Amino acid sequence: MVVGVLALQGSFNEHIAALRKLGVKGVEIRKPEQLEQVGSLIIPGGESTTMAKLAEYHNLFPALREFVKLGKPVWGTCAGLIFLANKAVGQKTGGQELVGGLDCTVHRNFFGSQIQSFETELSVPEITAKEGGPETFRAVFIRAPGILEVGPKVEVLADYSVPSGKLLDSVSALEAPQENAGSEKRVIVAVKQGNLLGTAFHPELTADTRWHSYFLKMTNEVRAEDASSKASSSISAGGEDASSKEQLRTDLPIYQW
Repeated sequence: MVVGVLALQGSFNEHIAALRKLGVKGVEIRKPEQLEQVGSLIIPGGESTTMAKLAEYHNLFPALREFVKLGKPVWGTCAGLIFLANKAVGQKTGGQELVGGLDCTVHRNFFGSQIQSFETELSVPEITAKEGGPETFRAVFIRAPGILEVGPKVEVLADYSVPSGKLLDSVSALEAPQENAGSEKRVIVAVKQGNLLGTAFHPELTADTRWHSYFLKMTNEVRAEDASSKASSSISAGGEDASSKEQLRTDLPIYQW
């Protein structure tokens, strides 16, 4: 298996190293035509505005959108999550171009500036169920986004409690989602929708490779579904062809001498 890693800026080397630990080759992607060589893609964390400008410069956005539309597995971490979101708020003046596909709204700098970066233990029941290991994951948030709302087909994989007093004014004004009335708000930080995976934190900056393993299993599942679909189509086409030939044989005129 070969996994593409968008290598415009940010922590692409760390993702490739994590994949290597799992025995999988990660290849750097910088040009649209290189996407044709891979069946899945990781969009790493970094500075999302800079990444967007570089992606625009290399004319990558059309190819990235087509990659997502084809149903190929894509995982976005931090800035990569912003890329995959259908809508982003809290952006710089003029905003930035998005790939889209993930039915959610993200706040670009939900958790604040660089000096407000932090690590925490996240409850990750889906990851534990599929990959084993501890019930929590040590998540690294670096000037991280937060997911404000998700569509009905989006599965929430992890969220995080944020004291109301620590929310940015811009976030408070947007009424960040909460589960319980009171002083804490539950902010979504990891989601899955079909072939798309998004995390607001950086699994590639830890020694725990369970998120990468989870994504590889997603990739294998998509490949298996594609193979099954093609096989069914082939059988169906073969059946129609045989039926057509039988019909032709039946309809041929019978000559008697």
